[in-house]
Amino acid sequence: MQFDFDKLSVAERYKLLTSTVVPRPIAWVVTQDAAGVVNAAPFSFFNAFSSDPAIVGVSVGGSPRGPGDKDTLANIKATGQFVVCLVSEATAQAMNITAIDMPPGVDELAEAGLTPVPSRRVKPPRIAESPVAMECETFQLVPLGGNTLVLGRVLSMEMRDDCVADPAKLYIDTPRMELLGRLHGRGWYARTTDRVEIPRITWDTWQARKAGKPD
Repeated sequence: MQFDFDKLSVAERYKLLTSTVVPRPIAWVVTQDAAGVVNAAPFSFFNAFSSDPAIVGVSVGGSPRGPGDKDTLANIKATGQFVVCLVSEATAQAMNITAIDMPPGVDELAEAGLTPVPSRRVKPPRIAESPVAMECETFQLVPLGGNTLVLGRVLSMEMRDDCVADPAKLYIDTPRMELLGRLHGRGWYARTTDRVEIPRITWDTWQARKAGKPD
């Protein structure tokens, strides 16, 4: 079946994209406004895009309360700083609470029972319960119609000690983080505990396999 995106509504295009581009990592973005009021919200239109410079991107939509920016985007525009915390299975329910459209001025971290910890390079705090946090400064804001793509340069990464297998070699015990990915619909997520390993192969190995030769 073919879907012509030029003939679909915004909601219909969103439904198709979020039902097929899965699983998506979740950016739990912590910001604060110019007065220091902290905001936290999850976004699954998120990924890493570059290592030199180190860039992560979060796509932020408009405010559900009407015209204007979501608090996350408004705060980033005002301060140029944010922290991306990743969501583990242990923090899933707290993340879901911070996704509630709360009235302005409500402390999402307090509502979810989360612990703010001072960051090292930026003013917004990180979430202590998250296994990894990336402190970012704004690199570029890209208008995308109804959304704005926030590209942030990672200044510092804080990781839970037991998730670092070898600090000298930067070996990370990724499975230990037990991160979640976003799936289809409003409430479906994927664990990263079910994995399959597919080793990379060289061109010569591929040619040998086609010729029926052992690796």
